[in-house]
Amino acid sequence: MQIYLNGELQQTTCQNLLQLVQALSLEGKRFAVEQNEHIVPKSKLEQSPLSDHDRIEIIHAVGGG
Repeated sequence: MQIYLNGELQQTTCQNLLQLVQALSLEGKRFAVEQNEHIVPKSKLEQSPLSDHDRIEIIHAVGGG
């Protein structure tokens, strides 16, 4: 299926948001996920299925100084 990930059209075989986060190697890191303009809590990632042309925004926190 095709999804928009941070504004870019991408092909994915992931079935839910948790699989997408794992595919992007973000598990265990600080990030926020928005699906179709709704923030999804980390506890709900596995229960949030992906659909064709979903708009997913992932913001990854990066520390610095």
